[in-house]
Amino acid sequence: MIPFLNLKKINQPFETALQEKMKQFLEGGWYILGSEVKTFEVDFANYCGAKYCVGVGNGLDALVLIFKAYIQLGKMQKGDEVILPANTYIATILAVLQSDLVPVLVEPKLDTYNINPDVIEEKITAKTKAILPVHLYGQLCEMEKIDTIAQKYKLLVIEDAAQAHGSLFSKTKKAGNLSDAAAFSFYPGKNLGALGDAGAITTNDDALAAVLYSLRNYGSKVKYQNEFLGVNSRLDELQATFLNVKLPCLDKENNTRRQIAKRYLSEIKNNKIVLPHWDGTDNHVFHLFVIRTANKNQLQKYLLDNGVETMIHYPIPPHKQKALSCWNNLSFPITEKIHDEVLSIPLNATLTEEEIQLIITTINNY
Repeated sequence: MIPFLNLKKINQPFETALQEKMKQFLEGGWYILGSEVKTFEVDFANYCGAKYCVGVGNGLDALVLIFKAYIQLGKMQKGDEVILPANTYIATILAVLQSDLVPVLVEPKLDTYNINPDVIEEKITAKTKAILPVHLYGQLCEMEKIDTIAQKYKLLVIEDAAQAHGSLFSKTKKAGNLSDAAAFSFYPGKNLGALGDAGAITTNDDALAAVLYSLRNYGSKVKYQNEFLGVNSRLDELQATFLNVKLPCLDKENNTRRQIAKRYLSEIKNNKIVLPHWDGTDNHVFHLFVIRTANKNQLQKYLLDNGVETMIHYPIPPHKQKALSCWNNLSFPITEKIHDEVLSIPLNATLTEEEIQLIITTINNY
């Protein structure tokens, strides 16, 4: 059986280094916001090309804290609207709602699965204050078009880069440095994954960064002096330690993912299956390789019966979730089609040549 994702195998090459770092961590005796967090914040900011990186507890908190910081700075206020794609993972929407803001859903493009810039303007109102593009599955959104719209209407742009670590725009700028601020998740299955929950915010904004460093730590810059009503959402020192070990290998692993994706795109030939769109540049890091078919459950069972495990990202669109029952009567045909048809096949740097070939052959025989 080819598993969809084997985290033990993915982390195995780092095992010796991780164990040594763990030993140093235990001997050091500093467990919260220590040198490992500081090192990661500097290195990840440099990696993204951003001025600041603020380590936080997870990707959801990263988005929430960005919004709360902008509210604190007076650039947003409760009740403002944020435009985002209708087909995102629900965490993107939860972040807006938990910040007392109003999500405004926009259909994606069917080929890229990313927000369609051509329909953003029609959703803009006097209460719109931000656009929240999601680089879904690891592929960058059309940031030039989005930035043009944002400048025209004086809107903030906040990237949900939770799946796009290392994606490159025009060969020069990475995800995390394409907007006013960006949120990352280092959930274990991400291209840059911790061994537990972890997240970060990148930005070039001095004032925003200053507020974020406080907000994540009870609203405090100086111990026992609380300037803001903050939260406890600090990047864990141990997870930062692990991330420091893995970050130098990220580009190499992303390139391996792209090479496997090229194989899939050139060798999977089945008229029942729609392959993802990719222009062949480094704008995609293939966190997921997502295919579409009219009978995804049938295809998933067929692949499992033939030794290939798959996943569905995501089976229910946000506006159809019970938790968002006030939206259940809304209609987003493109979003619904995507969620009805998508199936993610295995793609990671540990796949062997034999496994890649078996996946291709099995799909072609469907």
